[in-house]
Amino acid sequence: MINDLVGPAGWAAVVGGLVVLYLFSCVRVVKEYERAVIFRLGKVLPETKGPGVIVVFWPIDRVVVVSKRVVVFEVPSQDVITRDNVSLKVSAVVYFKVKDPKESVIAVENFLFATSQIAQTTLRSVLGEVTLDELLAEREKLSQRLRQIIDAATEPWGIEVSSVELKSVDLPEQIQRAMGRQAEAEREKRAKVIAAEGELLASEQLLAAANRISQNPTAIQMRYLQTLAEIAVEKNSTILFPLPLELLRVFEKLAEK
Repeated sequence: MINDLVGPAGWAAVVGGLVVLYLFSCVRVVKEYERAVIFRLGKVLPETKGPGVIVVFWPIDRVVVVSKRVVVFEVPSQDVITRDNVSLKVSAVVYFKVKDPKESVIAVENFLFATSQIAQTTLRSVLGEVTLDELLAEREKLSQRLRQIIDAATEPWGIEVSSVELKSVDLPEQIQRAMGRQAEAEREKRAKVIAAEGELLASEQLLAAANRISQNPTAIQMRYLQTLAEIAVEKNSTILFPLPLELLRVFEKLAEK
């Protein structure tokens, strides 16, 4: 009875509509920064698809879309014990992206989780091999070393690590106070050394000036008059004139006669 009501033309229209709906369901749009890894009957296709419009023949095809944008992963604070037995907390930031989408799907179950675990363990192991002074003074060198180690570990997964940066180093309060006292002592040391160098330089200059002035009595008299002029500028009412002892001896001889 249904065949009599619908007829051959109706069945053809129904089948055609289902085919159109199926074809529309097979169409996928892949964005510019994405790539589609397609598994056909369980086997991955040699080439990834996208960007643009792709056709996925369900149910024989299964598609996994992978983003190729740079992923910024923040490594949470890790408890690190340095080589000189200082306990501290260190956090970092890892920048990486998918270089080979097919390997990132096949070689590892979850490349985001795997990369984060590699970053955390590498951070603890590398910083545990250096002292506190090296950690504070050579952060750029340590960041480069961390990047090389993490990149070598994630390369088989199709992941490329572009940069690793140490974000923060949380020191205990005792270590901070000790470092503050050390910095203060270092500043006092530099101040005393600078003052001593200034005294030495001043004494050398005074000695050179005295030697130069002693060569000419007129220069001594000119320096004496210059000192008097400086005293007069300060509006000082008392001026002392030094008298030579030879002049006093002349008056003593006259008194004796």
